[in-house]
Amino acid sequence: MSKKVVRVMKIQFPAGGAKPGPALAGAGIQMPKFCTAFNDQTKDRMGETVPVVLTIYDDKNFDFVLKTAPTAEMIKKACGIKKAASDAKVTVATLSADKLKEIAEYKMQDLNAIDLEGAMKIVAGTARNMGVKVEGLDA
Repeated sequence: MSKKVVRVMKIQFPAGGAKPGPALAGAGIQMPKFCTAFNDQTKDRMGETVPVVLTIYDDKNFDFVLKTAPTAEMIKKACGIKKAASDAKVTVATLSADKLKEIAEYKMQDLNAIDLEGAMKIVAGTARNMGVKVEGLDA
């Protein structure tokens, strides 16, 4: 017999840095158990923000799925900028075509794209909205 799902949460924590607190307070799970499991699985991704889909069952057990780092965070890191432009018409950095492809390949599993070219278009759209010019694609 399968367990009954009570709740599905989407939250983000720094890799290796989850700790009991307000983000998990309403989940109804054993927070230290989740934090230990999450931190163990993400210790090799230090410096990244890791989105996680947390499925909570009626018996207070849980499962979680780790996702790839947010696209905007990866673009900022690749361009060496701290903050994106508040207006997309202002260019704050340039992203090389190689870096664009690298980010798209990494993000492919979490994107709604059929192929790498589609994933690259999604990442390029995010970059443009952040005020980042993409080499080889922007006029």
